[in-house]
Amino acid sequence: MEEVFEELGAEELITRLEELVQEEDFSKTKTKIALIKVAFMRLLKEEKKAAFDKFIEEGGNKDDHKPQDNKVEKRFNKAFDVYRRNKIKFNEQQDKLKIENLEKKKEILEKIKALISSEESLKKTYDEFRELQAEWKKVGMVPSGEVSNLWQSYHFLVEKFFDKVKINKELRDLDMKKNLDLKVELCEKTEELLLETSIIKSFKQLQKFHEDWKDLGPVPQEQSDEIWERFKAATDKINERRREHYGKLQGEQEQNLLAKTGLCEQVEELISTIPDNMKGWQDQTNKMNELFGVWKSIGRAPKKENVEIWDRFKGNMNTFYGNKKEFLNSIKQEQINNYNLKVELCAEAENLMDSTDWKRTTQELIRFQQDWKKIGPVPRKHSDKVWKRFRAACDAFFNNKSSHFSSIHENEQENLDKKVALIEKIKEFKFSDDKAKNLDLLKEFQREWMGIGYVPMREKEKVQQQFREVIDAKLDELKISSTELSNASYTTRMEAVKDSPDAERVYRKEISFLTNKINSLRDDINLWENNLGFFANSKKADVLKQEFEQKIEKAKQDLAAMEAKVKYLRKMANE
Repeated sequence: MEEVFEELGAEELITRLEELVQEEDFSKTKTKIALIKVAFMRLLKEEKKAAFDKFIEEGGNKDDHKPQDNKVEKRFNKAFDVYRRNKIKFNEQQDKLKIENLEKKKEILEKIKALISSEESLKKTYDEFRELQAEWKKVGMVPSGEVSNLWQSYHFLVEKFFDKVKINKELRDLDMKKNLDLKVELCEKTEELLLETSIIKSFKQLQKFHEDWKDLGPVPQEQSDEIWERFKAATDKINERRREHYGKLQGEQEQNLLAKTGLCEQVEELISTIPDNMKGWQDQTNKMNELFGVWKSIGRAPKKENVEIWDRFKGNMNTFYGNKKEFLNSIKQEQINNYNLKVELCAEAENLMDSTDWKRTTQELIRFQQDWKKIGPVPRKHSDKVWKRFRAACDAFFNNKSSHFSSIHENEQENLDKKVALIEKIKEFKFSDDKAKNLDLLKEFQREWMGIGYVPMREKEKVQQQFREVIDAKLDELKISSTELSNASYTTRMEAVKDSPDAERVYRKEISFLTNKINSLRDDINLWENNLGFFANSKKADVLKQEFEQKIEKAKQDLAAMEAKVKYLRKMANE
């Protein structure tokens, strides 16, 4: 079975080459080695071309490209050097052998000449002649420059021998019959070549059969034309099949040329539009890679146009990557600016990564991440490093946060016991007649409650409700309104923020929130007051009107309280 090397990878080709160069019969291996070389050089060329195209695509200058040291290629060259040395040695041996064969055949010719002049008996002379013919066939190749003259001399002497010795008709007919049998056998072998799938192999074998045909003598006259026509017919069919094969190949190559011309036109259309942003260039690069992939999947074009169409396609690709390189150079400064912005974000994230203000810091880092996405690309050599730096800072905070909240749940039952104990403490606590002092005490109980950590989720609502009930009961008992307690708690909470680094930001944010609520509440009050004038004089309308008046009064109280808070916050922000 004929080996197919085009389907093997580089390593497999080298392994097979290393095996073949160790075989002693060079004549059996040289064709396979030549096919291995063609297959390997094609793979090597594709690999080097891919590396070069990648270098250019990434913005490299073609003059700066230096092929990388290829260990696979060195291994191939080492094995092929063995083949070259074997080939030189083989050729030297063959040349020497051909000269020896030439001398042997010359000696045979001299012996035939001697037979022609011999006076020996016909039987002995004929037997010696047949031995010389057999010996002639056994002698191998001779120098190519001597083949024609040698062959003509041999046939001249053969004819001369038959004429000289006047061989009788029976012996001549027997000799012709043997020649006929051998030529029939050649015809059969030639006809079997029509079943050979390899066009090249069948054609080479046909050439050998023609050489064998020439070495055979004449056949009976009445069958000479018939046997030649049979041999010629089989030869013509093989040659016709060969012409059809190469004709079909030519047709396929013409189709390949049309396909490659179409690809050139697509590339030319692609490079006619030059993008002005990175995404556009990336889209076009993907399209260019796709077109190049299709190009590589198409076979060769006709020989006379193959180089020309490749130069056209390659020239367009070079234009594309040249334009891309100019664009990348033009945005280099922009990428440097983007890099500086991202470095600033890294620094800000690193300042926050040890923070325990979980909520605020989480919001800040999320905002940083959103800002990061909005910033454009940075130089490739900094991209991975600056991202890892930013990612490390964010991960450090969120890992700390995760560890913190995971440990919180370990003390939930203990916290529940503390809150239950605090509720009982409030229930049993004896307050004085000093309202202000009692208010401070209630605020202190609330701060203590808030200072206790998480409780089991299933108990959260229940214990919170118990706390609200006991606080409400104490407020009723001490005749303190919930509004007074709320305002006192609010003041305490805002005073606690005063010494923090971002106190001003918290105050401004709270002022903005309250201002929006004040404006909304004023609009509602104006609307409700306006609607009062539309109520008719009836018992039902009076009830609704009374509800609206109570609602408006409550809203005005809330409005006054919020305005007081805004005034208080502005004072705190300016201190």
